[in-house]
Amino acid sequence: MTGLRPVDAATARAYRRSLYRAGGIAIRVGQRPMADDPGAPAWWRHGDVVFVSAANPGGRRRPEGWNRRRMRVLAGHVAGCELHEGEGRLGQWSEPLLAVRLPLARGRVIARRFGQNAVVLVRGGGPARLVFLASPAQRCGWAGDIFSLRSG
Repeated sequence: MTGLRPVDAATARAYRRSLYRAGGIAIRVGQRPMADDPGAPAWWRHGDVVFVSAANPGGRRRPEGWNRRRMRVLAGHVAGCELHEGEGRLGQWSEPLLAVRLPLARGRVIARRFGQNAVVLVRGGGPARLVFLASPAQRCGWAGDIFSLRSG
């Protein structure tokens, strides 16, 4: 195991409230992707797209240079997949991420390797889902490891 810790309620809420942007789309958990440019190709409408980062593992802030190096290593792990650079942002907090077209199972393995708490999944252009990576014994009472929230 990579030292993943259970995500507390405040951290889970922050993930759900964050805005994720990459490849010309913006998403929030529970909502469908919104195109920044309506005329751009809708690459995210087919298959699984996993939004994953290598920065700030476990939600602990790391120096920018360290995060950049880890993101380059992450890009190497997904070489050959369609990917788009982006960021996740909530208020003053932001971190780099990649939106990568790959199966969720592979995305989870990669995210665990980089010490991430969760990934965001867009499946077939549908609403974004937050997928936590801690094992069931580590979740401390969460009902499941995938959260799909309706906006409203």
